[in-house]
Amino acid sequence: MRIDENEGVSASSKHLVFAYYVTGHGFGHATRVVEVARHLIAAGHDVHVVTGAPDFVFTSEIQSPRLKIRKVLLDCGAVQADALTVDRLASLEKYVETAVVPRAEILKTEVEWLHSIKADFVVSDVVPVACRAAADAGIRSVCVTNFSWDFIYAEYVMAAGYHHRSIVWQIAEDYSHCEFLIRLPGYCPMPAFRDVIDVPLVVRRLHKTRKEVRKELGIAEDVNVVILNFGGQPSGWNLKETSLPTGWLCLVCGASETLELPPNFVKLAKDAYTPDIIAASDCMLGKIGYGTVSEALSYKVPFVFVRRDYFNEEPFLRNMLEFYQCGVEMIRRDLLMGQWKPYLERAVSLKPCYEGGINGGEIAAHILQETAIGRHCASNKLSGARRLRDAIILGYQLQRVPGRDIAIPEWYSRAENELGQSAGSSPTVQANENNSLVESCTDDFDILQGDVQGLSDTWTFLKSLAMLDDFHDSAKSTEKKTMRERKAAGGLFNWEEEIFVARAPGRLDVMGGIADYSGSLVLQMPIREACHVAVQRNHPGKHRLWKHAQARQQAKGQVPTPVLQIVSYGSEISNRAPTFDMDLSDFMDGDEPISYEKARKFFAQDPAQKWAAYVAGTILVLMTELGVRFEDSLSFLVSSAVPEGKGVSSSAAVEVASMSAIAAAHGLSIDPRDLAILCQKVENHIVGAPCGVMDQMTSSCGEANKLLAMICQPAEVVGLVEIPNHVRFWGIDSGIRHSVGGADYGSVRVGAYMGRKMIKSMASSILSQSVSSANGGNSDELEDEGIDLLEMEASLDYLCNLSPHRYEARYADKVPDTMLGQTFIEEYMDHDDPVTVIDGKRSYSVKAPARHPIYENFRVKTFKALLTSATSEEQLTALGGLLYQCHYSYSACGLGSDGTNRLVQLVQGMQHNKSKSEDGTLYGAKITGGGSGGTVCVIGRNSLRSSQQILEIQQRYKAATGYLPLIFEGSSPGAGKFGYLRIRRRISL
Repeated sequence: MRIDENEGVSASSKHLVFAYYVTGHGFGHATRVVEVARHLIAAGHDVHVVTGAPDFVFTSEIQSPRLKIRKVLLDCGAVQADALTVDRLASLEKYVETAVVPRAEILKTEVEWLHSIKADFVVSDVVPVACRAAADAGIRSVCVTNFSWDFIYAEYVMAAGYHHRSIVWQIAEDYSHCEFLIRLPGYCPMPAFRDVIDVPLVVRRLHKTRKEVRKELGIAEDVNVVILNFGGQPSGWNLKETSLPTGWLCLVCGASETLELPPNFVKLAKDAYTPDIIAASDCMLGKIGYGTVSEALSYKVPFVFVRRDYFNEEPFLRNMLEFYQCGVEMIRRDLLMGQWKPYLERAVSLKPCYEGGINGGEIAAHILQETAIGRHCASNKLSGARRLRDAIILGYQLQRVPGRDIAIPEWYSRAENELGQSAGSSPTVQANENNSLVESCTDDFDILQGDVQGLSDTWTFLKSLAMLDDFHDSAKSTEKKTMRERKAAGGLFNWEEEIFVARAPGRLDVMGGIADYSGSLVLQMPIREACHVAVQRNHPGKHRLWKHAQARQQAKGQVPTPVLQIVSYGSEISNRAPTFDMDLSDFMDGDEPISYEKARKFFAQDPAQKWAAYVAGTILVLMTELGVRFEDSLSFLVSSAVPEGKGVSSSAAVEVASMSAIAAAHGLSIDPRDLAILCQKVENHIVGAPCGVMDQMTSSCGEANKLLAMICQPAEVVGLVEIPNHVRFWGIDSGIRHSVGGADYGSVRVGAYMGRKMIKSMASSILSQSVSSANGGNSDELEDEGIDLLEMEASLDYLCNLSPHRYEARYADKVPDTMLGQTFIEEYMDHDDPVTVIDGKRSYSVKAPARHPIYENFRVKTFKALLTSATSEEQLTALGGLLYQCHYSYSACGLGSDGTNRLVQLVQGMQHNKSKSEDGTLYGAKITGGGSGGTVCVIGRNSLRSSQQILEIQQRYKAATGYLPLIFEGSSPGAGKFGYLRIRRRISL
């Protein structure tokens, strides 16, 4: 189609030559460049596009001699392991190969080329080196994008190690040479740009109507159509006729010619114009990218999307989809298994409501033209400096490791200093231009007490808190634009009253694990991921109630009474209700709190709301154990980044953060250790999970980059162990859901307590016989045994107080492998565990569960001593060997899993397959926490090679299982070290 030279941007009296650089990351960038370029060409200018994309992407839409295409690739974007997964390490290595090694030659070539075409202006989407080349050539430049590669690669660097950090700084410095950024909606933090102009969506225009497209394809108007748009059909996908609801039709983009499709699937031609087909469809199924999102929003087509791992642009685009009621997330497993129906049916029930501009291409072209001829389009320099500082705080938090600061380059520092010198000014910046968490949070809230401690996740939580008022206001008139959780949370707080915020991290079980309930020494590391809880007290008469809670009170004919309302983010991920509410009087039985047993039944009656026991249970425990009475209504907002079911104590993080926030709101001074013990009661007695106390202790008492050393008898912190600089710990998620409430964990605990009871009984029997013998005149045997030792064993409180050699010498051959529950009850009456119940009909393993904590306590003590010993290869090998021993002991108890065993085997393979010339990097691994799935802890040398091997294990595990495991690395402070924040919303006058 030929461009109408009179449309779009008004023609300039000066003919200009634009050099337009396009990143090598996908077609989405190229297609939006087409839209900007065609408006520049329509205004009479020449556009030289530098790209690696096929020519037809440009020539199918622009047929003009003013368009010049130069096939050169100057960056590589993100390398994808498959259609839905980015390979972080490969992306960095490819960028080094493409843009770092040949950098000097690239700059020389580009400067010469820019001079040869007599370029007036350089535009980049969003090739870093193009900005530097333009500066070297003495030509002005501008970037047009919704993300920048310094932000995208920043997270990859955290996985790859310090060696690659210079890449990010170089990219950011290249971007700093451009004059300003033309920023597209759905943008990420972009640290390097000193000034910003926002434009509407850049979207390809439609050529045909919905009716025309359907007529050409032979599709009736009453047929529901989904377009499958993954940028090329990935190999190995099995498309099924049953994937679609009855009567539906699926149009497949990019299908190979040899792919056979079911009768309700139709291949689209290679040259099919996708925007027209999207607009003619009822919904789209694909992966998120700027092109798919912008077209779904513009044409009001619901988008069923599947997440891509490590695709850092995605969350920002996803948020935009959800805000405008245009997105439905599909679980990857359901995509591959063909379980599409519920997602498609939900999608067509949505009413997309994006009403913003879609002429961003025209507006961007106008800005470029006006800037090129010398007119000033950007905002004032101070706002640019503010934005730069804000972006440093937001974007480069990604590269900061707790306890270890990374130096900021001089050119960043200068901009920050310039801002500081102008601090007296207060320029007006539109809200949608403000890219700073810190500045906006301090603008939104007065922090009356406490310190954020530089934790980026806490700033993010405060920002989300500040945005709730906007959600509440929008819900009054545009309810369809809000998500369920955000809508519920929007009316949760009274902004005239104080709010209390607490934070508690998850934990990585380095050593100790299930031996905690048997009194072992444990070593635990608080992880980077944490739970935040915001709590507010309100007089019942001033409490904002949800409509159904208000109706409940009215039905009872009550005057306003205290009500608990909870909103928990992440409900979609966990398939649970996002809200919970109850009258606090339901926790009372007359003048006394209800029993824990009654509370457990109360929360268990609705599976979708059982999660609330972790939060609301903290209130009942405070009532029962400390005599606290709650006369005010309470509003809770729970936001946890600790993933559930991974064995990293997501439940403990929620409990500790919740109780810390309640205590702060009510002026209760509770020692972190005591708070952890109270939280254990929540999990043991109200949730009904028979866990030990180490999870809550780590979340409450831990410190960043240190191992919490604790003897669980019941909870004695014996110190914090510094992690040596040469040692590093990782957690790798097996993808097998772990739960301390599971039958395996509970039965092993029962078996351990059975074994303890047997050992005590045997010691009592030996002691009685020995005393009788001594009274009869033969005291040699009694002296050999030691009466004090036998007395201690006869009253053994914890299995871990029995040494391995003593266990082997006296009791090992007498403890049975298994025992029927009823047989044990008949002989011993009870196993003396307050949180588990013996099933008389079940056969329990006894010997392995009893043996494990006895030997584990010895292993942990040895590990702690080795960790602080002199650095050597032997030290690391011994530390790793202890992890392996622990892992196999778990398996002997029946707490292993195929997934965790496979991960441990992969670590062993890495360790033992190294060449003789290589130093070892990974030394050991073990299943963690309650076992039966969850996360594996890995110990290794703190080096780039170790990080590479962890990523290789991740990919090998995915190749074998189809699941890409999460990797946990990094640490953060426990709730006690964090304290709490007391904040108040600033009310605008």
